[in-house]
Amino acid sequence: MKKYLITLHLFMSLSVVAQDGAYSINEDDYGNTSVEMADTMRSNGKIYVVVAVVMTIFTGLIAYTIVIDRKVSRIEKEVFNEKG
Repeated sequence: MKKYLITLHLFMSLSVVAQDGAYSINEDDYGNTSVEMADTMRSNGKIYVVVAVVMTIFTGLIAYTIVIDRKVSRIEKEVFNEKG
């Protein structure tokens, strides 16, 4: 059954098209250094909201990593003391 599912997924992935060629790159695109979305968000003051959300998520991930590391260290000490 697994072989059939894998084969089915492989054939389905062959039909996936990443880009349909609707966009063409010309010489003006190479000299463009402005980012419209960032400029718009900065002018509206929303860029600070985006930065705050990203920093909150990053801080949460760091805190979670520290908590998990402490728990793993505690469990490692318990296992080592039982064996030792």
